[in-house]
Amino acid sequence: MKERSFRVYVEKDYLKFNAAHFIAYRGFREALHGHNYRVSVEVEGELGAQGYVLDFGIVKDVAKRVCNRLNEKTLIPMRSDCLTIREEGSQVVLNYEQDEFRFPKSDCLMLPIVHSSAEELAQFLAGEMRRELATEKVDGITAIEVGVAETPGQAAYCRETL
Repeated sequence: MKERSFRVYVEKDYLKFNAAHFIAYRGFREALHGHNYRVSVEVEGELGAQGYVLDFGIVKDVAKRVCNRLNEKTLIPMRSDCLTIREEGSQVVLNYEQDEFRFPKSDCLMLPIVHSSAEELAQFLAGEMRRELATEKVDGITAIEVGVAETPGQAAYCRETL
C-alpha cells in the first residue's frame, strides 16, 4: 500500500520582520546589527474531509501575526549563558564582559532562547505557530517547519514533529 503525506507551504512578501540582534557566546560577540528576516511555513497533516490539510488563509494570518510581534524590535535572548540581562525602569540593560547595552524596554522583545541565531528564531517561531494554530482550533497537524532567512539564499529551518 502506498504511503501519502500532505503539506502546505506558505512564503509571502509580507511574512517578514525587521529586527536588531547580536550573537554572543563566551569569548565572542558580534556587533549589534539588524536583518530584514523573511519567514516561510510548512504544515504537514492529514487530508481533511474538505480536501485540504488546512486553509492557506489560516496559515498566512497566523504567520503574519507571529512575525508582527518581532517586527522593529531588538531581540533579547533571555536564556543566554554569557549575557547579564536586567530591567532598570523603562530600560533593558545587557552586559557582556566589559560591554554594556541600554535599550528602551518598548523596543525589546524578550525571547526564551539562548542565542538570537536564525536556527533558534526558527525554533521559537515554530512553537509560536503551533500555539497560534491550536487557538484557531486547527487539528490533524503532524509536523510544522519554519524557515527564517536573514538574507536571500541564507536561511535556517526548524521542523517539529507533533
